Amino acid sequence: MRSGMILTLVAFAATSAWGQGVGFGYKLRPQFRTQITPLKDGTFQVKPVGGSSAAVTYWCGIGDYAVRTLGVSNSQRIYVSKAYEKGARTVNFSFTPPPGADTKSGYSLTVNRVGENLSAASAQNYCFDNFIDMGF
Repeated sequence: MRSGMILTLVAFAATSAWGQGVGFGYKLRPQFRTQITPLKDGTFQVKPVGGSSAAVTYWCGIGDYAVRTLGVSNSQRIYVSKAYEKGARTVNFSFTPPPGADTKSGYSLTVNRVGENLSAASAQNYCFDNFIDMGF
């Protein structure tokens, strides 16, 4: 009886976690899957560690770093200052708009356009997207 109750509770907890999108990524910090390098010009270079070059990986990395490591405000805007480079697999971000860049937000998440921007909280929220490394 007791083992049946424990098994039921474990099954319920696992099902609840999966239903909430927690799954395998629970409390996993994707910041550790990106390499953040502060540059002398005040920008930050983000490079993924591993195979994913999805835009969410870059935004998660800079958002999590900005909020948790640098302690910036959740409303602080983060801008792409140097767009994605295929060979280097890097993107540079800054906290100030790049000179002459169009900073109107688009309809899709991208790191391919200088001036693209998100708030620090919005960028960090991509860290909680459980499907980053699950191939979906």
